[in-house]
Amino acid sequence: MYAIVDIAGQQFKVEAGTELFCNRLAAAKGSEIEFDKVLLVDSEGKVKVGAPYVKGAVVKATVIDDSVRADKILVFKKIAHKGFQKCNGHRQKLSRIKINEIA
Repeated sequence: MYAIVDIAGQQFKVEAGTELFCNRLAAAKGSEIEFDKVLLVDSEGKVKVGAPYVKGAVVKATVIDDSVRADKILVFKKIAHKGFQKCNGHRQKLSRIKINEIA
């Protein structure tokens, strides 16, 4: 059984027991979360597609860590023959969650 769920503006394919990284959520470490924006549910070959969401479908998850940081992305800009160089970096803050069940 799997589901396609909208978490923090991104779509993820989730199954019970899987762990994933998503954009930082406003939830503390160890707390339980429910996601009700389920776009698709596949239960043993029976597919339910929402318009836009499946009614009554909920994905329950636990926040494992709420302060993970992604790899650094460097943005380097240079204008040739002008002597201009600029380097900026960015690290996205993520939450690590574990999917408990799809109901």
